[in-house]
Amino acid sequence: VQLQASGGGSVQPGGSLNLSCTGSGSNISNLGIAWHRQVPGRQRTLVAAIGSSGRRVWGDSIKGRFTISRDNAKNSVTLRMNALKPEDAAVYYCSTWGLSPTGRYLYENWGQGTLVTVSS
Repeated sequence: VQLQASGGGSVQPGGSLNLSCTGSGSNISNLGIAWHRQVPGRQRTLVAAIGSSGRRVWGDSIKGRFTISRDNAKNSVTLRMNALKPEDAAVYYCSTWGLSPTGRYLYENWGQGTLVTVSS
């Protein structure tokens, strides 16, 4: 499966953006999909993930501002970001999300990132 992140852009603090992670080569409706973000010089961190069962996992500092959902007709997963803050500015990536035999989260099939800037 190949994943492509899109929807990034520039927004003012308090604004909203929708990011899409679109799959090709395979149906992603039965795959876990995760969103991550990375600021230059820092580690990539988990933002949100949605499992094949609909289970959702959230990263720190989101506090109910973001939602994650599937659009199976478009073979995509959407990250809806509300009440954006300057500290949300980053390159956002999507990946598949699974579990290793030992229960660790596995992130694979990384797509190219999409840049989000938040400034007035």
